[in-house]
Amino acid sequence: MGPAEEKLYPVLDDLLQAWRSSDYRPVPSTKVVGHRWSARSSDVREFLARNQVPYRWYSADEPEGRRLLAAAGEDGMRLPVVVTPDGTPLVEPEAVDLAARVGLATTPTADFYDLVVIGGGPAGLGAAVYGASEGLRTVLVERSATGGQAGQSSRIENYLGFPDGVSGAQLTDRARRQAAKFGAEILTAREVTALEVNGAARIVRFSDGSAVAAHSVILATGVSYRQLAAPGCEDLTGCGVFYGSALTEAPSCQGQDVYIVGGANSAGQAAMYLSRGAKSVTLLVRGESLSASMSHYLIQQIEESPNIQVRTRTVVEEAHGDGHLERLTLRDVDSGHTEQVDAQWVFVFIGAAPLTDWLDGTVLRDERGFILAGPDLTADGRPPEGWELDRPPYHLETNVPGVFVAGDARSESAKRVASAVGEGAMAVMLVHRYLEQS
Repeated sequence: MGPAEEKLYPVLDDLLQAWRSSDYRPVPSTKVVGHRWSARSSDVREFLARNQVPYRWYSADEPEGRRLLAAAGEDGMRLPVVVTPDGTPLVEPEAVDLAARVGLATTPTADFYDLVVIGGGPAGLGAAVYGASEGLRTVLVERSATGGQAGQSSRIENYLGFPDGVSGAQLTDRARRQAAKFGAEILTAREVTALEVNGAARIVRFSDGSAVAAHSVILATGVSYRQLAAPGCEDLTGCGVFYGSALTEAPSCQGQDVYIVGGANSAGQAAMYLSRGAKSVTLLVRGESLSASMSHYLIQQIEESPNIQVRTRTVVEEAHGDGHLERLTLRDVDSGHTEQVDAQWVFVFIGAAPLTDWLDGTVLRDERGFILAGPDLTADGRPPEGWELDRPPYHLETNVPGVFVAGDARSESAKRVASAVGEGAMAVMLVHRYLEQS
């Protein structure tokens, strides 16, 4: 044994003894007891996973799950039961209660801020990072989990600076920690229901009746996947029919036949991810090809994957199942021919519905609900109705001075992660300009 080894071994021994000592404590984790085909159980698992909260899953049908239910005084008729790290059982918890119990911030620490960012997707996180880093008292409000649709992506391969790709969860976690490092507050499970103007203040109201005010607001509410209108889909949502990637369900798809509805990048990313373990993955695309809505690199990967099949001009006509999805009826758009296929898993990535109904009567939107801003408000050469300033709206500014929009919620936006982050940063620059002139 040489001199270097003689010095190293005592150090390793000290570390090992410290690990074994009474100072070592395992980190308590949240426990979730639920059922495979319980929609609410699926929602809770997805909420915890997307918010980076460690948890362990227990089936109510297994011995350990039954033991935990008995300890909580429950018979399994109401699921899920969540046991928090301090041992408190929560039965069918609402998101805001669950968030508060597992250590997520849900209440603002102040009544007034320089900037309120509504929405925690790439645009909102970008705005929070740039706002807080440039000295603005910033609070970001998210109704479910930061990351938005991008946060659910299994792998994003065309985002600048990540040549090997990055998962949506990884990108989201880094951005969230970066925003927090600069001092931005991040509130989770808070739903915004109204935006009001009171002099120079912009008031954001929450569903519980509380409110927070600020000099400026950035609307980064993003979009949600459009619901499948086919009969049976609504009843089976969370029980075999999922919107978005629902990555917590991926392990259960091992060796199964999986169907994905949609032809854009999010659908392609999910197909590639699920194909690693699924027996087969079938993409159901209404259009004639993938090229109209999917990036070329993803189309190539799908073509080279032996267990991925693409069925164009095909839609879901009906979903069937008793308590969980068992079959799908598929229809050929051109011929009208229908067929039934066995299916326990279908993931839906169709359309983009903006989450802007709560802005009705305050912020101008287009016919599809996307927010109008900047030049779109002055297309006829005149300022929007009610505009009282002697300048036109800034590029990302809405018809309400000091209220800006960034990301997918903006009318005619690019619907890409990079552009959303860029718009978040640009919106902060315009916020500074607005504050300097106010």
